[in-house]
Amino acid sequence: MKRYQKSMLHGPLFPNIITYSIPIILTSILQLLFNAADLVVVGRFCGSVSVAAVGATGAITSLIVNLFIGLSVGAGVSTAHAIGGKNDEETHRTIHTALPTALVGGAVLSILGIAFSETFLRWMGTPENVLPLSAVYMRIFFGGMIFNMVYNFSAAILRAAGDTKSPLIFLTIAGVANVALNVIFVTVFDMNVAGVALATTASQAISAVLAVIALMRRTDACRLQIRKLRFYKKQFRKIVSLGLPAGIQSSMFAISNVAIQSSINSFGDVFMSGNASASNLEGFVLVSMDAFNQAALNFTGQNVGAGQYKRVRKILLTCLACTAVVGLVGGLTVFAFGRQLLAIYITDSPQAIEYGILHLSYVCAPYFVLGMTNVMGGALRGLGVSVPPMIISVLGICGVRIAWIYTIFQMPQYHTPGCLFFSYPLSWVITLAAQVVLFVVVYRKRMAMYKE
Repeated sequence: MKRYQKSMLHGPLFPNIITYSIPIILTSILQLLFNAADLVVVGRFCGSVSVAAVGATGAITSLIVNLFIGLSVGAGVSTAHAIGGKNDEETHRTIHTALPTALVGGAVLSILGIAFSETFLRWMGTPENVLPLSAVYMRIFFGGMIFNMVYNFSAAILRAAGDTKSPLIFLTIAGVANVALNVIFVTVFDMNVAGVALATTASQAISAVLAVIALMRRTDACRLQIRKLRFYKKQFRKIVSLGLPAGIQSSMFAISNVAIQSSINSFGDVFMSGNASASNLEGFVLVSMDAFNQAALNFTGQNVGAGQYKRVRKILLTCLACTAVVGLVGGLTVFAFGRQLLAIYITDSPQAIEYGILHLSYVCAPYFVLGMTNVMGGALRGLGVSVPPMIISVLGICGVRIAWIYTIFQMPQYHTPGCLFFSYPLSWVITLAAQVVLFVVVYRKRMAMYKE
């Protein structure tokens, strides 16, 4: 085992989970900085309308992309099970099936995104003064989807093998390139949102190439050999069966966000700008918490593959505690410095900053509940259970939000931004309670099977 890979099967859990998760936190923050750099550059050099144009694409791109990115979860869990079970042939076949899946998925996404960007934006009620810029950004963004998919699948495999530092290094290199290209394309070539979209695509290409090279240079069962890429039926079915529900869940989240974004659009472009910037800020807290979701998924996956079910409960409790602390500290810190942070994105509209503060006031304090919900889902997928947590999350988060928007929010006295934002913490609490019950049921059944 390489020195930067963490043992998931042996040793104390807390320090191993922390050292495993920290590089994921840093990697995820860098990945989020891709979009943050876009918003900051266009906000400072192009104005709040351009910020709104980039922000308006977030919900719809997530809706389309997350369905395929979810398959990378299946690839990671399948790899973790094979490694935990010390099955080198299974590991080899899983990896060499995952990369073709990423390539095909990326090609499909590019075609869909380029062809229907403007149509999707019109469905969401994007204002006419924002629509042309948003459409340009989306088309260029989707043009680079193959790179996005290849990186995410490769990073999932590396993390399943215990290597979280390599993706951090790759994203650091790509992130520096992204920021530099953002400034060049916008300030030198005056390309507005097209420039930041091109910069993001180029940086994703860099990270994808580096991740593939890392897999090709491995000396264990995770080594990638390009000439052996193919679809192995058994491994493809497992990747899809574990990953597709995760993708559907993420896409359903995005559907609820599309409904919310449409409601946000109804308040005008100034409100859209403030909300987009606040959403980007809260995203830094979310990805920090999500690192422990990744830890729960992969630690659980390897221990299930090795038949070490007694260790699974300790993994879950450790990850829940870690994500709660990170969520509380991170959420309250973002809120405390909200105005200063929002001013980095928005330089021409004090009202937009106030709208951003309103968003943060409803989301930041209870944000840790969402992190705990995601950890529960990660542990369940590590156990090999993917459809039930998907159903709970879809009904609990998406169902509650959409029902809220089309009932309570439609009443004139409650048709306010605050009422809209309240649907977020309400949906998180309901979903977490249901996920806890599901885990207890599944874990007891698995322990009974293990004892038999």
